Amino acid sequence: MARRVITALIFLSAVSLMTPTAGYPQTFKVEKVDIKGEGGTDYITVEAATGRVFVSRATHMMVVEGASGKVLGDIPNTPGVHGAGIATKAGHGFTTNGGDQTVTMFDLKTLDVVKQIKVGPGLDGVMYDEADDKIILTNHSRPIGTLTAIDPKTGDIAATVELEDTSPEGAAADGQGHIFVNNEGKNTIQVIDAKSWKVTASWPLSPCEGPTGIAYDKGTNRIFSGCSNTSVVVDASTGKVVASIKNGTRVDALGWDPSRKLIYIPNGGEGNVTVVHQDSPDTYTVVATVPTFAGAKTIAVDPVTHNAYLFQPERGPAPPPAPDAPTPAPGRGGRGRGPQGPIIAAWFIVIKQ
Repeated sequence: MARRVITALIFLSAVSLMTPTAGYPQTFKVEKVDIKGEGGTDYITVEAATGRVFVSRATHMMVVEGASGKVLGDIPNTPGVHGAGIATKAGHGFTTNGGDQTVTMFDLKTLDVVKQIKVGPGLDGVMYDEADDKIILTNHSRPIGTLTAIDPKTGDIAATVELEDTSPEGAAADGQGHIFVNNEGKNTIQVIDAKSWKVTASWPLSPCEGPTGIAYDKGTNRIFSGCSNTSVVVDASTGKVVASIKNGTRVDALGWDPSRKLIYIPNGGEGNVTVVHQDSPDTYTVVATVPTFAGAKTIAVDPVTHNAYLFQPERGPAPPPAPDAPTPAPGRGGRGRGPQGPIIAAWFIVIKQ
């Protein structure tokens, strides 16, 4: 198990950027710690019971103490890892490894690997549906995207559901037998019955484009879908879009603090987070725009400490391409990755109130 030491506490800043008519003054401070290590990133996950944060690093999963930024451990051999699902009651965690089409099931106490679960292509999003006691995977599989349910105690695959899009992203559950999945390509939410494992509805999300991050608020029965430029709020009973929220670009996750009624939308394109207060079920006010780091597009909120966490590696200059090198193919959304420079810092970012 690799252990690394924090070497830099970069800055502590106070942020209070309210809209003039917000009525909900919010002050935030931002901490950045260089946790070192190699590999890019995708999702970041909080274990609320312990305050640990699981940070994906392309081929391994780092485990960080949220309060201090101290690296506590590392889960190796997770090729193409996207995220982690935490099933505290079962004592197991799960990583989605797109590189070899497996899910790593590990012990939450020791971080030791319990088993490798062969699932299939396109592994991406992962979450724990506590009410239905299932780990839920959303897969960019072909010819159609799928949702996979895993028993968190045994690691057995309980169900597979075909979706309407090849790019399903985040999933959220309402605790009453419904799972909601954002479809990035078709700009919809699909509803899955967690007992029959059948799709029961598909809801358009206009004016949202490219929905990714998602959260559900039990108190108001509302779904929050994070989208580029304009995120939306959906009535979970009817599927109607009841509010829209202006934010930035390259959104790839969404955080929700139910007790403080705050939505956190990470804008990787602008290197900041749009913080939104839920005034009522259908009314929302942007209360702050918090600077983070360019490219940081996923986020997780600890409902106990109320801290919001992001992670983003910083890279040095890319090496010059060879004279005869082909032009890189464009990535999702027309963004070509091209050659990348070496990682010079690995920023674990904490937003506190």
